[in-house]
Formats: sequence, C-alpha cells, structure tokens
Amino acid sequence: MTDFKFNKFYKTGNILSIILVFISVIFLSFKGLNYGVDFKGGTLIELRVIDKNYNITNVRDVFNSLNLKGVSVKKFGNETDYIIKFQTEDLNNPNFINNIKSNIEKKNGNIFEYRRVENVGPKVSKELLKSGIIAISLSLLAMLIYIWIRFEWQFSLGAILALFHDVILTLGIFSIFSLEINLSIVAAVLTIVGYSMNDTVVIYDRVRDNLKKYSDIKIYELSNISINETLSRTIITSVTTLLALFSIFFFGGAILKGFSLAMILGVIFGTYSSIYIACPLLVNLKVTQKTILKEDK
Repeated sequence: MTDFKFNKFYKTGNILSIILVFISVIFLSFKGLNYGVDFKGGTLIELRVIDKNYNITNVRDVFNSLNLKGVSVKKFGNETDYIIKFQTEDLNNPNFINNIKSNIEKKNGNIFEYRRVENVGPKVSKELLKSGIIAISLSLLAMLIYIWIRFEWQFSLGAILALFHDVILTLGIFSIFSLEINLSIVAAVLTIVGYSMNDTVVIYDRVRDNLKKYSDIKIYELSNISINETLSRTIITSVTTLLALFSIFFFGGAILKGFSLAMILGVIFGTYSSIYIACPLLVNLKVTQKTILKEDK
C-alpha cells in the first residue's frame, strides 16, 4: 500500500478550491455562459468553403450582408469548415434557409457546401434550458438523499460540497473561455455528477470501515490511510477514463470537443475533490468512531 501524505495538503487544497470556486462564481454571475442554439434559439449552419480564397473574415462579411441578427462565425474542424449561428425570427417559413442560400449564390456564386442546418425556436430553447437545469438539480438532490441514507450526515455534506465544487469549476472554465454550452454539455455535467459521486463513495466507504476497525486512530490520519488504500483503484479508473476522453477530444471531431472537454475537466476535478474536499470536511467536522457507532445503533 502507498503512503502518500495527502492530509498535509488538506488546508492548501481547501484554500485553492475556495479561490477557484470564487473566480468561477464571479465569471458565471457577471459574464454568464455562452449558450448555443439549443438554448438561445436560432439557426446553425455548418458549411465548407469551396473557394479557398475565402477566409473567416470573408465568410462573416457574406452573412452580415444578409442583415441577419447576432451572426457568429467560427472555424470548425478543418481550415475550410465553419459554423455560422444567427438569431432567426422566421423559423416557420420552410423557404427561409433556401432563400439564404439563393441570396448568397446570387451575390457570390457557388462558394459554400452546406453540410448541416439546425433550427431551434425560442419556446423550445427555453424549455430545453429549463429541463437541463431541472435535470442537474434533481440529480444533485438524488445524490444527497442516497448519501444521507448510505452514510452519516457529515459524509452526505462532504459529498454534496464535492459535487458542487466539480460542477461550478467546470462551468466556470466554460464561462471564462466563452465555450459553448449545449445539450451535450448538460449530458457531460450529469455524467460528471455520477463520476464524482462514485469516486467519493469509494473513499468514504473505506473511511467508514476503517473507523470501525481502528478505534485508536483519529480521523486526520484515518482519512489519509483510506485514500492510500483506494489510490490504485482511483488512478486506474481516472487514467483509463482520461485516455478514452483525450482520444475523443483529439480525434472525435469538432462536434465532440465540448462534450469531451467537459468530461475531462469533470474527471480531474472529481478525483481532486474526493481527496481534498470530501475528506478534509470529515476532519473539520471531527468525525469519530463514536459517530459511526451512534448512527449504526
């Protein structure tokens, strides 16, 4: 068994986490999130430029000349591939996209190959945003209830704080770098919640067993023993998961980049929080063998 002194860095880890959470909350409060078409409503067009003389500025000028609202142009995958997003008020018109294509062709010729078109109405986007928030909130509540039943309240509090830590930091990074939030990111956040909780439960299970087993060791040392006993499992799970996620991030194409990045951040933060958020809280709340025995009775 390894004998790394994780407990020596509990205070440093807590301070670092508080700073990072504070920065994330500031950005989320004042800058907000960059919601995609899924949540804002509008039209998304994925296209490939046939004329290689056209760069991102030229593509933007083409769509701005159509008097569309909120036009956003970004490179997508290859050098000649772009994603164009804009607000749409005429979604019910079946010829809307055809008219755009026709106008572009009249003014500039056949310069684009249209690969994908998506339309989301404002009513649908609001419902999707509401459903996404409800899904994340219910998952956190379900986790809270499960841990409360499975362990003592101190463990439940530690697990939920670790979950909030992971979700807030992940969303904070997306806010800082203005990365797009769409339905796949919501799915990633829900997966992060499950992954982080699983990692925390494994360590908590060992802490609880060791509290019953060693009556003369205090929680400060006992938490460190428990982390080391589960470390090989944590490393194997995290590394193998990250290998798959990095493969998706680099080779899965631009569509999966946001999802895989959110998952990568979630795995890293989840592993970190299980050690430096969940366990230090048990130490701060002075969990003892008597706490466990009292709850068992």
